[in-house]
Amino acid sequence: MANITLKQLKAFVAVARTQSFTDACIQVHLSQPALSIAIKNLEEEVGGALFSRTTRAIALTPEGEEFYPVARKILQDCDTALDDLNQRFAMNRGRVVLAAMPSFASSLLPGLIREYRVLYPSVSVTVNDVIAEDVVDMVRNGQVEVGLTFDPGRSEDLSFTPLFDDRFVAVVYPEHELAERQDIAWQALLKNDFIALQRPSSIRLLIEAKLRQLGMQVHPEFETHQLATIGRMVVTGLGVSAVPSLCIGQMREQGAVCRELHTPVMSRPVGIVTRKRYPLSTAARSLVDIIQASAGELAQEVRLT
Repeated sequence: MANITLKQLKAFVAVARTQSFTDACIQVHLSQPALSIAIKNLEEEVGGALFSRTTRAIALTPEGEEFYPVARKILQDCDTALDDLNQRFAMNRGRVVLAAMPSFASSLLPGLIREYRVLYPSVSVTVNDVIAEDVVDMVRNGQVEVGLTFDPGRSEDLSFTPLFDDRFVAVVYPEHELAERQDIAWQALLKNDFIALQRPSSIRLLIEAKLRQLGMQVHPEFETHQLATIGRMVVTGLGVSAVPSLCIGQMREQGAVCRELHTPVMSRPVGIVTRKRYPLSTAARSLVDIIQASAGELAQEVRLT
């Protein structure tokens, strides 16, 4: 059965519908010899006659009668599938599923999606707002096509396209004496009660590793799982913290003050994570192109001004 072609099925359905080889030739745009060969090859492939032919009429055999609705459905399903595929390539239909760490999803991503939807209003977008580590896992497991997160490091199965470097900034409450400074040294920040993300957060681990290189240590008074909670705790006056600059807008909305951090300056590349051996769908590729084209603007948006 592997040798049955769409051409043969179309020829069979046309003859069955019209009960005329002449009329069928017109419908399928074949010469009569070509149509006859297509029917003959199909009958040889299925193992028996599908038509009963006389000098005056053409009729379906009992087997042909059984096969006729099946052949019609196969052709209809094929037409539907090809039309759907064409619509997806033309971006008139489709869906993009991506994952983004919360700091990116709540700050930069909405504007990018808005730009995408202006160009492709018929393509739906599903965003998984998950922590940075889960973004990488979802891409690796094929749950999403695109991830927006920190650089996951060298990997045999993942590709990382950097967009900008996300610098860490100090977060203090408005009445704190450090709020009067334009920039703050880590040593000065750590003299205060420090609020940190819980391990094994990659942000927490990076801060500890960088400070350890300079002989400094973090001894948090408070730990939490969400960056949003850190902002609320800082504003309440429980202490100070350090967060990626992606969170500046969120921190300010809660009433916190953000300042440049130095000695050391800490930053992490933020970018697009995809699977190496799996090409992106047309819809996902178009979104990635928009994000990459906006890299300079994204870098500007996360700067502390």
